Order: sequence, then C-alpha cells, then structure tokens
Amino acid sequence: MAMKPTDISAIIKSQIANFNQHISYDEIGKVITVGDGIALVSGLTNVEHGELVKFECGIFGMALNLEEDLVGIVVMGDDRNIVENSIVTRTQQVISVPVGDKLLGRVINALAEPIDGKGKIGYEIVRPIFKIAPGVMTRKEVTEPLQTGILTIDAMIPIGKGQRELIIGDRQTGKTAIAIDTILNQKYKNVHCIYVAIGQKNSTIAQIVDQLDKHDALSYTTIITASASESAPLQYIAPYTGITIAEEWMAKGQDVLIVYDDLSKHAVAYRTLSLLLRRPPGREAYPGDVFYLHSQLLERAARLNENNGGGSITALPIIETQAEDIAAYIPTNVISITDGQIFTKESLFNSGQRPAIDIGYSVSRVGSAAQTKLMKKIVSSLKLELAQYNEMLSFAQFGSDLDQATRNVLDHGAKVYEILKQPQYSPYSNLEQIIILFATKYRLINTIPKKELSKYINNLLTYFKINPKATKIASELNESLDWNNSIIEKIYDIIIKFNEEFIKNIPSYNKDQYLEVPELPWRACKK
Repeated sequence: MAMKPTDISAIIKSQIANFNQHISYDEIGKVITVGDGIALVSGLTNVEHGELVKFECGIFGMALNLEEDLVGIVVMGDDRNIVENSIVTRTQQVISVPVGDKLLGRVINALAEPIDGKGKIGYEIVRPIFKIAPGVMTRKEVTEPLQTGILTIDAMIPIGKGQRELIIGDRQTGKTAIAIDTILNQKYKNVHCIYVAIGQKNSTIAQIVDQLDKHDALSYTTIITASASESAPLQYIAPYTGITIAEEWMAKGQDVLIVYDDLSKHAVAYRTLSLLLRRPPGREAYPGDVFYLHSQLLERAARLNENNGGGSITALPIIETQAEDIAAYIPTNVISITDGQIFTKESLFNSGQRPAIDIGYSVSRVGSAAQTKLMKKIVSSLKLELAQYNEMLSFAQFGSDLDQATRNVLDHGAKVYEILKQPQYSPYSNLEQIIILFATKYRLINTIPKKELSKYINNLLTYFKINPKATKIASELNESLDWNNSIIEKIYDIIIKFNEEFIKNIPSYNKDQYLEVPELPWRACKK
C-alpha cells in the first residue's frame, strides 16, 4: 500500500503528541484517515489478518491489509461516526459468526445478525468465517443425486450432493428462479438450504423471502443478505458467512444446499475493497486475487466420508454474463472451479422456453453418477435426440422439401422441447419426471398435438395419482431399483389407454395428421 505524505505527517504528529505517554501500539492504534468504508490505522502491531477490531464509537472493523506502518481496516457498518485520531482496539478474535439450527427460518445480515424482526437468535457456537477447505482424504465421491425438481436439469444436467454447479447467463434469464425452485424441491428431503443474496435489491430479496414462506420452504432455509445498499465489506464477507453456517451442519452429517446469488457482484465488491485499500493492480490484487477467493470459497463445498460425518454441501454459485460472453474473466474463473454449468440463454427465454437452459453449453462433470438407474436408462438418448433436432432445424431453414425421416425428427424434437417447459414454483417429483420421460422415450406423445402437451402432462400425472391401477404400478415403479420388461409393459399399456381417453376430448382431432406410437421392441419381434 503506497503511503501518502499526509499519512506520514499524521503518524509523526501523533507520536510527538504522545511522546510521554506509555501506549502499547501492539494492542491499540489510531485512525489516520477514514472514508468509503476503509480506515487506515497506525499501531496495532500484533493484529492478525481477518481479526475484528473495535473503534472508539463502538463500530467493528476487520483487518485486511497488514503493512509495516499502517493497517488497512474495512468498516463493518457506517463509517460516519469514525473520526481521525480516534482509538482502535484489538478484540483478539478472528471474524466469526454464530452457527446452528436456530438460524433456520431466519433472515440475517452478513454478520449473522437478525434483520427479520423475529427477535434475537439464541446461539451457543460461533465459528471463524475464513477456514481451509476439507482435504482430499476426508472426501467421498459424488454419487447421490440432489433433485432440483426441474426436468431439464435432473434428466440431462444432474447435480449430486457435494457438487458445485454453476448457474450462468445474462440478467433476467431465470438464473435465480432455478435456484429458488431447487430450494423448494428440498421440502421433506432433510436438506438444509442457505440462500446468500449479494448486491441484490432489497425488494427482490423481500419477494424471495415471501415466496419461500408461501411454499413452506422457509422452515429449512436460512437467508443471508448483503444488499446493494450495504457497504462493500459486508457484501465481501456474506458468502463466507453462508458457507461457515453450512459447514457446521455438514460436520454433523447433514446435507446442505447453498446458493450464492451472485458471485459477479461479490467480485465487484472485492474490487472496490482492493482499490480503496490501495492494493497494486494486477496479480497481487483484483483481478488476480478474485480467482483465489472464489476457489477458496467453492472448494469448501464437498461430500465428506463416513469417518468425517458423511455430510455434504452442494453449492450453486450464480454468475451474470454480459451479452452471453462466458469467455470473460470472472465467468471463466468460476467455470474452471466448478463441476459443470447450467447456461441460461436470453433468446430461449424470449421465445418462451422456460427454464431457458441451453442444452449444448450446459454440462455436469459428475454426470450420470448422480442419477438413479431408473433415471439414467430412461434419459439415455434424450440429449442426442435434442442435438439432432437442433441440427435438423438449422438445416430445414434452407430447404423446403424434407423427407419423412427429417420431418419425424423435427416433430418429435419440437414436442420434447414443449414438454421440457416448466412453470416456476412447480418442481416435479422423481417419479413424475420418470413418467414424463417414459412417455417421451417410447414415443407415446406421437399422437398428441403439440399445443395440447402442457395439458396432457398435467392430466397424465394426475391420472397416475387417482386411477387405482395406475397408482399401484407407480408405487411398484417407485420401489423398483431398475427397469424390467414387466414394468415397462405395464406403464406403456396404461399410458396408451390414457392417450385414447385424452384424444377423445380434443375437438376436430384427425389421427392421420400424427405419427403412430411404435410398438415395444420385444413385442414387435414376437409379431
């Protein structure tokens, strides 16, 4: 940190004024300059990096820059009451936050202080927010799925417990909606959820809290807010507060889902601190440091082995891109740290495809390891079918005369995309997803008009809940660990019967306009 002549002058004047006073500069210091949430302090020789210090006016700060003559302190709150020459004392405590089950259902700030008007939080344990991530030998491979309830993700971009899956895309393309739906889907699944809002508007955060409350999801969720109106230091520490709370549950063998919304604004907050602390640009400060910060943060999400409790933290960091540029600095940083990404595209969003997930750019590096056998086999060809459809679609724009095989691919692909449309706050259960995907895989949707598919899916899922025979087979499927010909035939026959009843209620339906449903392969061989 480069010292200004005025800083040196202030230090010399302070030393002359206190020449005869016996003051320990190891434990206390004096404010030299203050502004923009940053205080430069002389003294505090023994202060630690990340240690909390207390200003004379009662406000706390955190030591971030440890120089030979000055200590750079970020102020945790309003710095207007801090004046030059005021005393700063050490607390000898690294910045820590309370943890435990009493934080569930609460809205707290970056210092874990309640801001929801529900009174104080009675806590017994506090933990430092800056910690080293679990080592390789304490971890376990990711094999257990964390269901999002979103058909597109669970089928083709599966997320496992302990995974770090990036949600990336332009603003207003439904990134937060994916994260909130995932939280809603953890109801009754014994997963604690943490939502960290960084640099968001207070009105947006209030809407999210309201929606979680309406859907009875607040009881297993902790919301940490460092809104756009709060200082850069609070936005900087908010995600560390979230992961510290999550780690306590993970250490007790519980599963945790944490959402960082979003790390782009976290990088901006850190850049602000970096500039105000007069750190040199380049590798030693922003942008170089932000890669280390995000990797240190996301590496703390893991799945521990049984000897270390067996808990897990699944992280969903969100990154906002500019004009779909995923090759920019911050996006490529976080892509290289995480285990895959879900890419939301503006053109898909504007065309009515919700969630607007681009299947081509999206990937899960854990893949089918985080899927059950039932799901793995039913979606085996889905991504390939959609890839063929997209390729044929671009080809079909240049030619009007298409052969029957091409028209079949286009017709089926368009219907699959229609089925993948899913309203917000409506997550599917694992069984419901398998039924929908079954109808898709075996081409049972061939006879259904595209515009009727949304109604068809809703009615089909209801049919499996209320029809006694269908309910019995659904229960059998739910208990089954793998597919067999008997279960496939039963479900196939029930959906065929349902289709016949559904088609009767479609006015002016012409069967000749649609493809026939193909017979099951082994039945066709017998014939």
